[in-house]
Amino acid sequence: MKVLLIGFGSIGKRHYGVLSSLSKIESIDLVTKQNIEDKKCYKTLEEVIDISKYNYFVIASETNKHYTQLKYLENNVKNKLIFCEKPLFQSKQNLEIKNNKVFIGYVLRFHPLLEKLKIFLIEEDIILVNAKCGQYLPTWRLDTDYKNCYSAKKKEGGGVLLDLSHEIDYVQWLCGNIDEIKSYQRKISDLEIDSDDLTMLIGKTNKNIIVNISIDYISKSSHRRLHIETLENTYELDFISNRLTKKDKKGLEEIYSFSNLERNYIFEKMHLDIFEKQKNICTFNEALEVMDTISTIQEQNR
Repeated sequence: MKVLLIGFGSIGKRHYGVLSSLSKIESIDLVTKQNIEDKKCYKTLEEVIDISKYNYFVIASETNKHYTQLKYLENNVKNKLIFCEKPLFQSKQNLEIKNNKVFIGYVLRFHPLLEKLKIFLIEEDIILVNAKCGQYLPTWRLDTDYKNCYSAKKKEGGGVLLDLSHEIDYVQWLCGNIDEIKSYQRKISDLEIDSDDLTMLIGKTNKNIIVNISIDYISKSSHRRLHIETLENTYELDFISNRLTKKDKKGLEEIYSFSNLERNYIFEKMHLDIFEKQKNICTFNEALEVMDTISTIQEQNR
């Protein structure tokens, strides 16, 4: 399988490392303004020679470039697998995909404990969901000045709502689309950024489940937690400690953990799912539904 990787920043390099380790990958060429030694590099997509020779396209560029690059691929190749990093777009766009299969990089779907939780919930009646994620932006990328990263810049698709839209995706994956929303999206800290550093929403899904999501760039104590109440059990999933707790009405507690979970492990599972079963990967239509939720929040807070 021949891969064209579009974008070679930190996330592009991660995808490169993961894909390079897979036996079915024959070669990886790059679209980047950087000059990478011993690699075939193109400055732009339009410069790529014989673009149809690639089987798998990976869009790992800034969010504000996703729409243009996806549209170009849809118009210039057919019957290909295309992966696009999350979120799908910077804001809601009209783009119809007919010629290719497009998947979006909501990698937390492949966390083994979230997969286990999804199985537990199949026969449960969910009534309430709380998802919370926060990390201080200056500590995200220690080798980069946070003021210069795309997260800090609204025009490049930065901001916590887009950056941490994982929470919206996995809540909708588990509980249905959020169709009633009240939200708050602001910059409230002293960070030197022009993007939002806090988004909070409360809503109800089309399965009549109440959801509460809070995401931020400002918490000095990093956390990513999911709390779900069903009629029979309480579930708590801590993505950082990799620990899932299930507690029933009688107080009986079960604990599941996944030690030494490497981040690249779930990235590898995600790409392999695209190549093989396409079971848990976020589809283009599911990503559009996430964009619908994002768009509603953006419109409420203009």
